[in-house]
Amino acid sequence: MAKINGNEIRPGNILEHDGGLWAAVKVNHVKPGKGGAFAQVELKNLRDGRKLNERFRSEDKVDQVRLDQKDQQFLYETDGRLVFMDSETYEQVELDAELLGDRRPFLQDGMTATVEYFGEEALTVSLPQKVTCKVVETEPVVKGQTATSSYKPAILDNGVRVMVPPFIGTDELIIVNTELFEYSERA
Repeated sequence: MAKINGNEIRPGNILEHDGGLWAAVKVNHVKPGKGGAFAQVELKNLRDGRKLNERFRSEDKVDQVRLDQKDQQFLYETDGRLVFMDSETYEQVELDAELLGDRRPFLQDGMTATVEYFGEEALTVSLPQKVTCKVVETEPVVKGQTATSSYKPAILDNGVRVMVPPFIGTDELIIVNTELFEYSERA
């Protein structure tokens, strides 16, 4: 583990703090008129999801942790647990389905996702940025409406509702950005 100064903390850094592993979500550097500068950091616990706001002065030393990333294949879900398999060693690991939050419907059978480990402990899972989905319900195409940049609602095969361009019809395959929940392009 590397020690870094409190003013070097950036969003996305993983820190060991108060006996737990925390991800820096938001970092705000403050220079008050009186007193020393500090970083106001919003931390999220990687194990239980708790949030914490902490102040770090520039002279404070913090342990920065590097997580190992492995691409693993999603197999199935059982009792709110997601089962992934390492494609090299064929070892299986179970993770809580809550880790994906709103992005859970985009996880498809056989999909390769990135699981982050701290030693042997699996902590987080991230999906590919773009996923192919099928439109199951949307308004019909209106001729002459394609010139405007208006979008229309569509429901995908996984139940997620996104806005699509007017030329997209029912039963078409589209690529959706899983981070922004937006239409990206036709598949």
